[in-house]
Amino acid sequence: MEEYLHPTYYIDSDHPAIMAFAEQHGRSGKTETEKAIRIYYAVRDKLRYNPYSIEPKKESMKASTILLRGHGYCVAKAVVLAACLRSQKIPARLGFADVQNHLNTERLRSLMGTDIFVYHGYTEIFLNEKWVKATPAFNLELCTNFNVKPLEFDGTRDSIFHPFDKSGHRHMEYVKDHGTFSDLPWEIILAESMKQYPLYFENLEVRSKDFSAEALKENQ
Repeated sequence: MEEYLHPTYYIDSDHPAIMAFAEQHGRSGKTETEKAIRIYYAVRDKLRYNPYSIEPKKESMKASTILLRGHGYCVAKAVVLAACLRSQKIPARLGFADVQNHLNTERLRSLMGTDIFVYHGYTEIFLNEKWVKATPAFNLELCTNFNVKPLEFDGTRDSIFHPFDKSGHRHMEYVKDHGTFSDLPWEIILAESMKQYPLYFENLEVRSKDFSAEALKENQ
C-alpha cells in the first residue's frame, strides 16, 4: 500500500493547500470511510467540472495547481481527490477508461469531433479492505443543468457514471478499461488526447469559459 500513500509530482498530497482542504472537509468524519465520503463531496462540488481546461503543460495537472485554480476536467478532479485522501493517510490510486459520453454540448463535440472521451479519470480508494471506485467529476450545479443524477458515494460501492439520465436516456458508456496507476501517466494521456482531438488543441481561443452555462443554455 505504500505507493498509494506517498506524494508524487502530480499527486502532491504534502502540499499545504491540499492538506488544509482535506483536513477542513474530512475532519468531521470519525472513520476513514466517513472522511473519504466527505472529501469526495468536497472535491465533487467545490471544484467545477471544466472539459475546456486541458492544457499541454505538465504543471497544470498537479493536484495543488488544480485545487487553487478551482476547476478541472475528470482526470484533474480525480488527481485532487487522490491527493486529498493520501494526505489523510487513506490509500488512493487513479483509474482510467475510454467512455462514450452522450452528455455533451455542441461546442465541445465540434472541437473534439466525437463523443468518445479517451482516458476518462476516476479515483480508487482502499476502504474496509477493498478498493472502491469514486468519480468526483460532475459537480451538482452542472448535473442540474444537464438534467442528470449527481453521482453519490457511500464508501462501500463503486460510484461511476450512471448509465441513464433522469429521463431514462443513456449518457455514459464505458468502452475500454486502461487499468489503475499509482501516479498520473500524463505523457500517455496527453499524447492520446492530442492525437484524438487535434482541433481541441489547435483552437484554444474558442473554448468556452463556462461549461455549466453552456450546458444550461442547450438543455433549457
